[in-house]
Amino acid sequence: MGLPVAESYWLVRFVLQRGLAVVYLAAFLVAAHQFRPLAGEDGLSPLGDRLQATAFRDRPSLFRLVPDDRVIAATAWTGVALSALALFAGPYWLPDGLATPAAMALWAALWLLYLNFVNAGGIFYGYGWESMLLETGFLAVFLGAGPAGPPVVVVWLFKWVLFRNMFGAGLIKLRGDACWRDLRGTPTTSPTASTASRRWATTSSNSPSRSCTSRPSRTPLSAAP
Repeated sequence: MGLPVAESYWLVRFVLQRGLAVVYLAAFLVAAHQFRPLAGEDGLSPLGDRLQATAFRDRPSLFRLVPDDRVIAATAWTGVALSALALFAGPYWLPDGLATPAAMALWAALWLLYLNFVNAGGIFYGYGWESMLLETGFLAVFLGAGPAGPPVVVVWLFKWVLFRNMFGAGLIKLRGDACWRDLRGTPTTSPTASTASRRWATTSSNSPSRSCTSRPSRTPLSAAP
């Protein structure tokens, strides 16, 4: 059995792009409704005051150049429209020679639009899932569209992102609270765990179960994926 070729990942690409489009759509809808009251001109953390504390090269954002709530709203709703286009596989409607360039332009636009919010959102956009969306969104630029299969290396980079996410989530729990190291975390923090998982986690330790503490994961607001 040989290694997978690009053409064998066409369905993976199609499903992955639709799923990522849904995430982008939700993210831009949230930005459209919540960014301005939280981090806009007159938000809880005013945009102008916050951006003055950092250099443009450290956190490039359109909102630094034009700190206007109307620009924020236009950017968010443009992202909503482009996310909907990506969700309904817009580039696949084009002739074969145009599908891949159109797909790359579409996903690059989504990445750049959302980068504006992450780099200007301050504490409200300082969590790990924001940087993860930017990382996966950047990789999506190179998935292509149409009859040509996606680059195999890009598919494996997506697998690497998934591995890092799962492995890192496990490590941060082991570092954060003893109940995870003692295998007592599942009954109190995972309501959707299966019966077998709950029973194994409960009986694996003689200590009484207690709630685990949890700290939100924060990452630097870097532009690089």
